[in-house]
Amino acid sequence: MTIQRFDPLVLENDPIRRTTVLEILEAALAEVEPERAVRRAVQHTEHGIAIAGIRLDPASVGRVRVLAFGKAAPAMARAAVDALKDVEIGGLVISNHREPLPDGLDVWVTGHPLPDARSEDAARAALDLLHEAREEDLVLCLISGGGSALLELPAAGVSLADEQATVDALLSSGAAISELNTVRKHLSAIKGGQLARAAAPAQLCTLILSDVVGNPLDVIASGPSVPDPTTYADALAVLERYDLIDRVPQTVIGHLQEGFDATINETPKKAYARQVVSIVGDGASAAEGAAAAARRAGLSAVIATTTMTGDARREAHRCLASAGEGVTVFAGETTVKVTGRGRGGRNQEAALCAARRLAGDGSTVFASLGTDGIDGPTDAAGAIVDGETVSRGTQQGLDVDRFLADNDSGTYLAATGDLLITGPTGTNVGDIWMVWRT
Repeated sequence: MTIQRFDPLVLENDPIRRTTVLEILEAALAEVEPERAVRRAVQHTEHGIAIAGIRLDPASVGRVRVLAFGKAAPAMARAAVDALKDVEIGGLVISNHREPLPDGLDVWVTGHPLPDARSEDAARAALDLLHEAREEDLVLCLISGGGSALLELPAAGVSLADEQATVDALLSSGAAISELNTVRKHLSAIKGGQLARAAAPAQLCTLILSDVVGNPLDVIASGPSVPDPTTYADALAVLERYDLIDRVPQTVIGHLQEGFDATINETPKKAYARQVVSIVGDGASAAEGAAAAARRAGLSAVIATTTMTGDARREAHRCLASAGEGVTVFAGETTVKVTGRGRGGRNQEAALCAARRLAGDGSTVFASLGTDGIDGPTDAAGAIVDGETVSRGTQQGLDVDRFLADNDSGTYLAATGDLLITGPTGTNVGDIWMVWRT
């Protein structure tokens, strides 16, 4: 198996064991490769077009409007266009990077993890695309992680700067993704089912590569094509829970209060009738790929959980405590409450915390990987650490406790040669962690 997507510098400290670790992580990524996932769901057969269990006669389909957004959008769009033959196709692909695309698809590179002016322009273009759809047309909506930031149009009365400040405050507070997106949906003119409303009267098919634990449809990319069960009251409660009422722009509070008072409309609560929605890949799929690769390498392997959430440091300790001999795989997505000024992400923070716990333990390796290849505001995807990580840092005069206190795990792990660097992977299903104990 190739491990070419990983920077080989991470192998230098322990080339034999770490090669196996990278092979296992590579298999996890391969299992949720977006083109593979979409091809499983979209097929052109002699009986017509089959999409997520429904069959369409190509002769009865007008135009296919593709709207793909998220970190995996380019690959998902390529696979869909390849599968849909003999129909007129056009559309938009909105992501945080460029990749080659078939004719008829326009690519937009927009902001992440915070939406920017490009995100707003892309959202307007997306709504224009959907408003042009006719009853006989098919709108194929391809959603992947990162979509909440990459495609955004603030609600009337809320500026993009207001939303950026609010999202930044929530990210720094350690809010769960469901809480963050509850607020996002109520500051948006496209999230929380509002995109589906714009697609009427066309047939809408939504395929999702999920990066949210448990696959709640209304949370993934802030649920633009599905009903929103949350309310303005819920959004205000999230800001109160994290003591942010006085720390976010007051225009945001005023807007949410208007919604609470029912002077502006709630997000849609009923499903769009002409739609099918399907999850085509998720963290559980990646975990299965990792465990299967470990077994092919002759190792025992179990999947401990595919719903890991909570504080990254606490979960790192819990994973180490629960892992037995062989490979134990964990999938999910944790959070970090940022109090320092350093550089890192949840996967690097978890890895450095695990390294401190493993100091002197020669039998255990801990690896953490953000499947999108981007961990926080860094160019690393995660890290591989072992019982010598802390001693390598100590030899360079680095105090692990001080770096953890400053949320500076990335700087520490770069110095010790333990960072996993892949660049954007083109997929995104949350995080994969593994403990290998001999």
